[in-house]
Amino acid sequence: MAVRRPVDPHRMARRAGSVRLATQSTTDPGKPTDMSTPISRSRLSRRHALQAGAALGFAAAAGATQAAATQGHGGRSIPLAFNDPIWNRETRARLEGDTAPGRFVHGYATGIVHAVRSGEAVKPLFGFEVFSGIRVLRQPDGSYQRLCRELIFYKDLKSGELMDQWDNVLTGERVKVVDVANDPFNYIISEYFPDPPSYGGLNKDKPPKRPLLLKWDLLGDIVSHDSDIHLYYPNALNPAKWPRESSGPMNQVSELFRYFMRREDVENPELTHLPHSGVWARITPWLPWMLMDGAPGYIYYMGKFSSIKTPDMAPANVLKRVEERWPLYLTAPEKWVDPSLSSLENYARTQQPQPPKQKT
Repeated sequence: MAVRRPVDPHRMARRAGSVRLATQSTTDPGKPTDMSTPISRSRLSRRHALQAGAALGFAAAAGATQAAATQGHGGRSIPLAFNDPIWNRETRARLEGDTAPGRFVHGYATGIVHAVRSGEAVKPLFGFEVFSGIRVLRQPDGSYQRLCRELIFYKDLKSGELMDQWDNVLTGERVKVVDVANDPFNYIISEYFPDPPSYGGLNKDKPPKRPLLLKWDLLGDIVSHDSDIHLYYPNALNPAKWPRESSGPMNQVSELFRYFMRREDVENPELTHLPHSGVWARITPWLPWMLMDGAPGYIYYMGKFSSIKTPDMAPANVLKRVEERWPLYLTAPEKWVDPSLSSLENYARTQQPQPPKQKT
C-alpha cells in the first residue's frame, strides 16, 4: 500500500502498489538528533487568511487555544501557506518523514481487500496489514530524498491470522499468498512536482515541471491533505508469459489518500515530523497470486492508517512476521538506490509463472 509521492492534480502520474502511511519518528541508534532543521516561514496570503478565519469563525475558544499553542513553542509559528511551493515542500517532508538528521519514521495501516465484478455486489475477500519505514534526507538545494521500504501482509477475515495460502472464493482454487515487499520506493520532494516513476522503463510519461501546490483544506482546527493518483501503463506481467497471473497488457491503478493533522502541529516549528492519521483506498487489477486467469473485475482496497511510536505498537502477529521474514524492514533505508518498483514489477522479478490451468 504505499502513502504514497506528491501528485500534480492536473496530471495522472503515480506509482502502483506503494503506500504512504501515518508515521511516528524513530531515532537511529548512535546517530545525532538535530531538532533545528530550518522550515520555510512564508507569509499566509490574504485570501487564505480570510479562509482560515471563516473556517475557525474567530471563536474566542479557538483563539485562546491557538495562542496557548503558540506560547508553547516560544511564540514562534509557521503560518499556513497553501499557495507557497516551499511551504508545500517542507510540510510534505515533515508529513512523510522526519526532517531532523538521524531520524526516520514507522507507518502502519490496516483494512480490507474487496472484489469488484459486474453484475454482483462488492465482496470482501481478506484483510491487509502494512508496515513501513521512511527517511527523508535534505539535499544541498533544499530538496529531500524520500527513502522508503514497505511490506503488505494479507490476513484471514474470520481468524485474523496472516495468510500463506488462501482458498479463492471466486474460483474455488487454493493459492499461495505472496507478501508485498517494496524496497526501495524512493522519490524527490522539492518545490516542483516530481517526475512520475518509470517502473524500469514501463512508464514513459514525462510531464512538464509544475510548482508543488498540493491539495490542503482547513476543517476547523484540523488540516487535511488530499493526494489522489491515477495510472494507466504497461503491465510487467505480460499475459503471454503470465496467463494465470496477468490482468491484461495494461495496468489501471488509482490510489486515494486523505491525511489529517492538527493545525497547531503544522504551525509548530519544533515538530520535524507531523503526526497524522487518515484513510486510503486503492483500485488495482486482481492480485497476481489470486490466479484469476484474466477474468473481468478488479480489486478495491479500503483502509486506515495511524501513527505508531515504535514497531511493537503494530499487532503482535505483524511484528513477528517482520522480525522473522523481513528484519531489514525494521529500519528505513539510509541511502538512495535504484530502481524503485511497485509490487507488480517486483512480483514479475521474484516469482515464476504458474502453469496454465488444466481444462476439465
